[in-house]
Amino acid sequence: MAIEEITETGQYLTFMLDEETYAIDIKQVREVLDFTEVTRVPRMPDFMRGVINLRGGVVPVVDLRLKFAMPATEKTVDTCIIIMEVIIDGNTALLGALADSVQEVLDLEPDQIEPAPKIGTRLRTDFIRGMGKKNEEFIILLDIDRVFSAEELLGVQETDKPPEPGPEAIEIAT
Repeated sequence: MAIEEITETGQYLTFMLDEETYAIDIKQVREVLDFTEVTRVPRMPDFMRGVINLRGGVVPVVDLRLKFAMPATEKTVDTCIIIMEVIIDGNTALLGALADSVQEVLDLEPDQIEPAPKIGTRLRTDFIRGMGKKNEEFIILLDIDRVFSAEELLGVQETDKPPEPGPEAIEIAT
């Protein structure tokens, strides 16, 4: 049973996270970079690894493994950063995502994509666009715009603001 809203052949970039194959719509992928050092930003959620400089622009980098409750991404020769466009409150922004490795660009016909599994009401699966099938193996198709909440991503865009002092702040007399 194919997904009704998917009526045309789609191209997806496939990548690995903890021995599972994931994919995102190629239209949202800007480029794939070799792993580069990520600058940590204080007070960000664990899955927000920091930022990188991309041709003079600041791009936040997330660790999808941490977001999906897996062990953190380890740096290997295959580790890369997928630069993609995501929609945040109606605006397009760049976001980097760590991946264990990038596999290929894959064409999937509508009849090769099944709906996301319904696993009761307690588990969120709304960020899974569907389950692609290739050679009897499943590929988890992500709706990258739904993986992160707007609040999570808006917080990343506002990293240039100094944090508000919390109750733990100590005032130093001069």
